[in-house]
Amino acid sequence: MMAIDIEFRLARIAEAGHLAIMSRDLVETGLGWSWTPSRVARHIRSRESTVLVAMCQGRIAGFAIMRFGNEEAHLDLLAVKPGYQRAGVGRLLLEWLEESALVAGVSIIYLEVRAGNAAAQRFYESLGYRRVRQLHGYYRGTEAAVCMAIDLWEARVADHQN
Repeated sequence: MMAIDIEFRLARIAEAGHLAIMSRDLVETGLGWSWTPSRVARHIRSRESTVLVAMCQGRIAGFAIMRFGNEEAHLDLLAVKPGYQRAGVGRLLLEWLEESALVAGVSIIYLEVRAGNAAAQRFYESLGYRRVRQLHGYYRGTEAAVCMAIDLWEARVADHQN
């Protein structure tokens, strides 16, 4: 893992197109493009969503979109540019969002990951997420997803007991 200086901030509307292209190229490959600039912009404007960007030397290294409900949150997207992968950017994005969820009184976070993406599943498992179920045809009716979840309060209690 290389040492890099990362700063976090909320995404700007002007960045919606860039983030959408990252989603298309890094997350939605082979599925068609559903996280279009207008959809990303709606989440940037929404009070129920947080669109977080990780900046490295003035450039976007990664981003994440999380929707917050009253009792649970849902990680919709997390993408890290190839030059920054395996450098802790994804983990730091997720930790920032998890801390925000706890401050908001939300402890359960759900996400879906492509069933064929074993690396992403291992990444989330290494951070305490567990497999909940498989969703057949989740991605445009053609590819299954693995639904994963974490209870942040339960994970913190377990960490303190170890």
